[in-house]
Amino acid sequence: MLFICVSINTLFCCCYCFFLVDFNMLFLLLLCLHCYFLLLGFDALELRVFRISLSPPRGSGKVCVHSTLSRPHLVRFHQVVGAAARSLKFIYQSKLAPRYDFLQGNNMGFIQSLLNSENENVTGLGASIITHSCWTSMEQKALSDAGIIKKLTCMLGGSATQKDASLESLATILKGNPEVISKFTEPENGGALGTVTELTKDKNARTRLLACICLIVIKNSAPSCLQDLRIKTKLILILLELLDDDQVGDEAPFALSSLIAEKEDLQVLAFEANVIDKLVNHLRNAPVLSRRLEGILIALANMCSRLEHCRDRLLSLEAMKFVTDALSQDSGEVRAAACVCLKNVSRSVKNLSAGLFMDESFVAPLVQLLYDDLTFVQVSALDAISNIVIDFLAHKTMFMKCGGVKQLVQLSKSMDATIRVKAVCALRNLTFLVSDKCKEEILSELTQLTLRSLICDPEACVQEQALALVRNLVDGSLDSIQHVFAEDALLLHAVGQQLQSASKAEVLIQGMYVFTNVASGNEVHKEAVMQELFPPLANECESIMSKFLHSDDSRLRTAAVWALVNLTFPSSSGAFGRVMKLRNAGIVSQLKNMVNDPCLDVKLRVRTVLGQSITSGDGST
Repeated sequence: MLFICVSINTLFCCCYCFFLVDFNMLFLLLLCLHCYFLLLGFDALELRVFRISLSPPRGSGKVCVHSTLSRPHLVRFHQVVGAAARSLKFIYQSKLAPRYDFLQGNNMGFIQSLLNSENENVTGLGASIITHSCWTSMEQKALSDAGIIKKLTCMLGGSATQKDASLESLATILKGNPEVISKFTEPENGGALGTVTELTKDKNARTRLLACICLIVIKNSAPSCLQDLRIKTKLILILLELLDDDQVGDEAPFALSSLIAEKEDLQVLAFEANVIDKLVNHLRNAPVLSRRLEGILIALANMCSRLEHCRDRLLSLEAMKFVTDALSQDSGEVRAAACVCLKNVSRSVKNLSAGLFMDESFVAPLVQLLYDDLTFVQVSALDAISNIVIDFLAHKTMFMKCGGVKQLVQLSKSMDATIRVKAVCALRNLTFLVSDKCKEEILSELTQLTLRSLICDPEACVQEQALALVRNLVDGSLDSIQHVFAEDALLLHAVGQQLQSASKAEVLIQGMYVFTNVASGNEVHKEAVMQELFPPLANECESIMSKFLHSDDSRLRTAAVWALVNLTFPSSSGAFGRVMKLRNAGIVSQLKNMVNDPCLDVKLRVRTVLGQSITSGDGST
């Protein structure tokens, strides 16, 4: 019997590892193996009374067995069934296993029959199939309507294996579905929520963890169903305790992260429970394996995502050494987690302005990660760099000396749109409030042609970031503005073309602010902007300026009016001529209708333009 069960498990392991056949073939092989080993143990009389009927729908995995065998052979048969269920459960724990279609035919009935079984391995298989295959809200609702939640709730009173399988399946069915959660918390489900809450005290560490995860799913998906402050605090304390457990310590910090992520009230509770100190102590006291280290870094990142005192506490514990060390870890997941942590900690304006993160110990390993073989690590590194290079002082040269600009430029040419947009965003932030010399070095590496191609990139998000980069380049001195006039005003014309053709508001807003900055320059600069906004050959068409002033987006109206403020500045020698051109294009009359704009910023700027128009000599206004 032991040989039979081991052989079944061995067969499945081999097929699972090498994927030599599809799943239906695996099940057929399993069935044949069942029959073969059973027949080896039967005599001629027993064979005559043995009956097997097999009539499942294709791909359903159903096996129906009816037998009049003597009890000893039935016992052996159920042992084989148990071995088969364990093997299938092992396969369904893999992301590569085929999905089970709950909505097809009688497949839901098959799941119900598995959960109704008295065999613990069979009920565990049913729960594993649900955990693996339930992806959509429609499937969640179908499982709930079929009474699956009640069956899983009943399993919460079973063995440790059944509890764990049930909790995992319940979390899968409930995740992100307030309607199903509402039904789950109803009294007719036998106080299921209370049962799950009670399991957070279970003697088994894995059961406590899974019960916490189930409650976190309910809290995140339907906050009104779990508002008790004591339960929230209890979850934090349990997960901290589980961090020390050898069995589930690797998963506990991920559960903690999902509980506190983007929730300021829970981050406050966690801070009061000394979560940061305890997480840092784990990093300090012993070597931490990759999975647990990743989880701890993600938890610290979430703790520092919103609250300044959390960032201060982490820095005061001198924990950034562990973060920078993790940037060079063998595990890509750990490297990415360290980048996320660094990104969130560097959201601190006061620490950025102090140049705290423009230290070679931070910058050098981050620049190296721009060359990483793993795309998700590069993305995480770019996010961290985008924050760090905003640095308000003159520490940006450190990043440039480490070769950061050169690699950002290379990544801006990537075929991956996500890499491309994040690389351009980092370059944009690097040019923020930077010296003219640094701007020249950045543009020298980037080149006018590359920047123009980014402005005209097929992806609107790349266009937006590229225009924002140009906006920063031309912000400041007259020499800065001259960058868009190089090579026959290549960049200026590219911005004008995007304003004529683009449809996304964010792209248009950044383009208008480029012109606003250019219009703050001398007469040549102002006239060049007028030429782009009011082309000589487009007199009969509605100007883009008129379209933007009519926009429903107050941000775009604000950007457009700011450009007009700079174009009509009274001390400019050509201000009168530009005001007359604006009046002839109907812009001045349009502005008169905007003096009570619902957006305060627009209203104030409109009145400024109209006042400057009068000062410039246009008495008709």
